[in-house]
Amino acid sequence: MAKSYTSAVVEASAEQVWQVVRDFDGLPQWHPAIERSEIEGGGVADAVGCVRHLTLPDGGVVRERLVSLDDVERSYTYDFVESPFPVRSYRSTIRVAPITDTGHSFVEWYSHWDADAADEEQMDKTFAHGVYRTGLNGLREFLAQ
Repeated sequence: MAKSYTSAVVEASAEQVWQVVRDFDGLPQWHPAIERSEIEGGGVADAVGCVRHLTLPDGGVVRERLVSLDDVERSYTYDFVESPFPVRSYRSTIRVAPITDTGHSFVEWYSHWDADAADEEQMDKTFAHGVYRTGLNGLREFLAQ
C-alpha cells in the first residue's frame, strides 16, 4: 500500500478550522478543485456511511463514503466509492490539531491506497499535491477572509 501525505499550519484555531473541515459536504466552499458536492439520497453530512458526490472542474465525478467522524480528535476518514483515479483500496483521513504555542492549527491530510506500480508515482503527486496541498492552501485562504 502506498501513502500520500500533506500537512500545513493554518493561522486559525483548531475549533475554527474543524468547524469548516467537519462539513463532509462543504468542500466546494474551500477546495478550489471541487465544483459541487451533494450528499446522495438527501442524507446528512455527518452520518457515517453517507456518500458525497463530488463534481470536478472537468466534469469528472468522485464518490466518497464517510467511514468515521471523530469530533474529539477532529478527524474524519473516507473511502472512494467511485473515482477517475487508477487506485484500489483508497482510504483517506483529514485531521485538525491545535498548535498550543500559537493558537493556530496543524492540519494533515493523508491516504493509503493501492495501485499498479506504474501508476504509483503519478498518483502520489496527484493526491499529495493536486488534491491535499491545493485543498489546504484553499482552506487557508478561505479562513483568512
